[in-house]
Amino acid sequence: MTTNTATDALLHKGSGLQVVVGLGQSGLSVARYLTNQGYQVAVTDAQTAPSLASQLPSEVAIRQFGDIDAELLQRAARIIISPGISLATEAVAAARQANIPVVSDIQLFCEACTVPIVAITGSNAKSTVTTLVGQMAADAGIKVGVGGNIGVPALTLLDDSDMELAVLELSSFQLETVTNLGAQVATVLNMSPDHLDRHGDMLGYHQAKHRIFQGAKSMVINREDALTRPLVADNLPRVSTGIHAPDKGHYGLITDPEGHIHLVRGTERLLSADKLLIKGRHNLLNAQAALALGELAGLPLDSMLLTLQQFTGLEHRCQYVAKVNDIDYFNDSKGTNIGSTMAAIQGLGEVYAPKDGKLLLILGGQGKGQQFGTLTPFINQYVSQVLFIGEDAQQIEQHLRGAKISDEVALQQCQTLEHAFATIQQVTKSSLSQVQAVLLSPACASFDQYSGYVARGEHFSKLVHQLNSSNQTVLRLVKV
Repeated sequence: MTTNTATDALLHKGSGLQVVVGLGQSGLSVARYLTNQGYQVAVTDAQTAPSLASQLPSEVAIRQFGDIDAELLQRAARIIISPGISLATEAVAAARQANIPVVSDIQLFCEACTVPIVAITGSNAKSTVTTLVGQMAADAGIKVGVGGNIGVPALTLLDDSDMELAVLELSSFQLETVTNLGAQVATVLNMSPDHLDRHGDMLGYHQAKHRIFQGAKSMVINREDALTRPLVADNLPRVSTGIHAPDKGHYGLITDPEGHIHLVRGTERLLSADKLLIKGRHNLLNAQAALALGELAGLPLDSMLLTLQQFTGLEHRCQYVAKVNDIDYFNDSKGTNIGSTMAAIQGLGEVYAPKDGKLLLILGGQGKGQQFGTLTPFINQYVSQVLFIGEDAQQIEQHLRGAKISDEVALQQCQTLEHAFATIQQVTKSSLSQVQAVLLSPACASFDQYSGYVARGEHFSKLVHQLNSSNQTVLRLVKV
């Protein structure tokens, strides 16, 4: 019997029409991957003219734009959903009700991937830890692919036939449609409320995140966060991280009699915290997580420690911008949820507290249904000024006041970053000001005023540099 028809080829694949929902970078990678595999592929997107439509393979003949095509989804043998599309979308929900499989690009990746996978998720620090582990692997001479939620679509990594290790950053959106990831090592770095508008509540969010442990051969656990501990067999290898002295074989911190903090594995001192370019307790936890993940992935410890000492961190993640008038400015625009901002406040606050310094904190944007009152204890301890910007500025201030913000913390509505900088100059000129650092860590999404957190962070950095330039001009005039 001949099998030269398209239908026969599809039957040989054991599949039918593959419908990609959402044409972002991941959707485009799916369309290209499945087309190359010989599948019949259709694409649908709510946008009338998706910007990436011109990059679709010519074999993708069915392109339904302007709405998610419910009829098309009902004809699908399988639906591959992009992370930005909710499973609650009416057309998608109807397809699931009809028992049509709905998966993500990550599911396709893990089914095709033949090399070990390091899988990383968490409410915060995913990109930092993923980047660091990837760099550790590369520095150790391993052909590593780094992707997922971090920028490079996972399926694109399969184009490199020489890849020996895959390091994936995974969001809750990607994980909610993944079954049996089968990672060599997996971790949930931390858990704090985020994306509750998508997942409904913390239980839904937790369940999505913990799908990362399905089929995992080993795992890394944060001892400081019980919600990172998976419900899996006790005999699976696991390594933990934390802020206190650890048990044998685990990572932690100790303080020597001179007050110096050291990264340790069991009782073995690995590195003084002073030798790290990344600062703050949260980054010490990130460093431990990277070391633990690398250990379980088979990376050499000595090489990892060298990489760690050279790592400068990520853009928009507690990124040092400049010192202006003896005040340090930090861009943490990627701090888009409460947990991330907590970590930034505490991490930087502990750096300046021994010098009796306080932070000036810029909060605000789109709040995503979070309860901002939980920031209050951290603000009361480390912050003297809070400036509010963006769509939910008023609501955030109300949450803080309702949670008994200290009378010693000044709160001010600014609406925009420009107005915030005008206020910063007024505040810091006072001889009574304790402000030694300005921290943009909004704890919110940015889409009310910006195209994304990157644009918000770039605007902040631009304003800092403008302030610095103005200051330099004044100094030159004074000297003349």
